[in-house]
Amino acid sequence: MAGSRSGKERSTRHDDTASILHDDDAPVAEKPMKNKVYRRKLKPMHGELVALQEWVKSSGAKVCIVFEGRDTAGKGGVIKAITERVSPRVFRVVALPAPTEREHSQMYVQRYVPHLPAAGEIVIFDRSWYNRAGVERVMGFCTEEQAHQFLQLIPTVERAIVESGVILLKYWLEVSEEQQLLRLQSRIDDPRKIWKLSDLDLKSFSHWYDYSRARDEMFRFTDTGWAPWYVANNDDKKRGRLNIISHILSQIPYEPLQSTDITLPKRQKAHGYQTPKQPLHWIPTRY
Repeated sequence: MAGSRSGKERSTRHDDTASILHDDDAPVAEKPMKNKVYRRKLKPMHGELVALQEWVKSSGAKVCIVFEGRDTAGKGGVIKAITERVSPRVFRVVALPAPTEREHSQMYVQRYVPHLPAAGEIVIFDRSWYNRAGVERVMGFCTEEQAHQFLQLIPTVERAIVESGVILLKYWLEVSEEQQLLRLQSRIDDPRKIWKLSDLDLKSFSHWYDYSRARDEMFRFTDTGWAPWYVANNDDKKRGRLNIISHILSQIPYEPLQSTDITLPKRQKAHGYQTPKQPLHWIPTRY
């Protein structure tokens, strides 16, 4: 599964992106994938992500992956699926909080720049500088003039990022109105998920078409040959995760892991060691 197609695909515009600009054109998902099938298909992909990790470390590559989408689009689940079997020292997840008063006074993209990858790193943005084109614009946290200025400027910024040697991958997770409603209701009903439901989520819920218009214009300005948008249907989270991981692996020219013959060394002898009689605070064995 090594990424043999990466160079050509990264240097050309992604022709399928325009098909998602309107909700009516979204691809129809198949029936939900069963968890047993999902875990079986995910396991070898985790192995490939480890191979990618080792290649990034040894080659000094710099990879930046951006995930955007509406509330409940499944960004967190995709990121968890990518990172659950790899090292956090190589795969670094960035999810910035609301800007401080000082950051408000800076150039907009300035607070994101320090988080871009250094050699041997893969940085994953759970929302990114594209907040300005989405939630900030729709919810009135920036002016229309600021939003348009951002859309005109960011392709140049991303060209500079790519020309500095960063492999930049941008993913938009598309979710239907029906699925968004179900997922928001699940957050309301499930005490394990209530922390995911913010006041902003509730305010955003009624702005479906404002977000659609903002998304369409974002694609129109920022889907470039050097930094295209890749769109994933994520109504079925399991299929979406597999499709996205598979696509990431196809975009990066990593090398497969070399098989190694590892033999564990013999353990040392006790040489008189005895377990101390000091009482320890064992936790209850309830399970």
